[in-house]
Amino acid sequence: PPEAGSSSPISWRLRLGSCVGRWGCQLVLLLLLVLGPGIASEITLELSDNAKQCFYEDIMQGTKCTLEFQVITGGHYDVEDPDGNVLHKEMKKQYDSFTFTASKNGTYKFCFSNEFSTCTHKTVYFDFQVGEDPPLFPSENRVSALTQVLQATVTITFAVTSVQMQYELRLYLKDTQPRVRINSNNNKLIK
Repeated sequence: PPEAGSSSPISWRLRLGSCVGRWGCQLVLLLLLVLGPGIASEITLELSDNAKQCFYEDIMQGTKCTLEFQVITGGHYDVEDPDGNVLHKEMKKQYDSFTFTASKNGTYKFCFSNEFSTCTHKTVYFDFQVGEDPPLFPSENRVSALTQVLQATVTITFAVTSVQMQYELRLYLKDTQPRVRINSNNNKLIK
């Protein structure tokens, strides 16, 4: 977990659809968390029918956190603080972004649920970010015209790259939903 006053972002990236069996996915996720959360930024997971998958993160008080998700094929989700109080809950929503500031030190839990479905798997993409990005020029103590122009250029470059990545992700997710539905219908017709 980040130390008090730390501004390093924490994020995850994993494709769980290719895990072998229930324990295989949990082992991959455990290894990812043990090796360090800075390895990645996003997870796409598959929830079987009647399943609930929770993720835990140690967060220091005052740290800003953002959870963004896209349900590619159905589901519910909620966010709880260390005392189990529900901070945010959504049902049957396809997309949402929730930002909060940790009110206390502790382990926060967020869950995706498919408990009310008896026959349909759900696929969920999410991005969980803890903390702020570090300053672009931490070692530069003096301000000059050149450093201000350079800093503005880098800031604009990061902003444009971020928008481009978000746009490409939205296009991918938008394309995935109909493709999954078409493949499912095709498989039903073939049988």
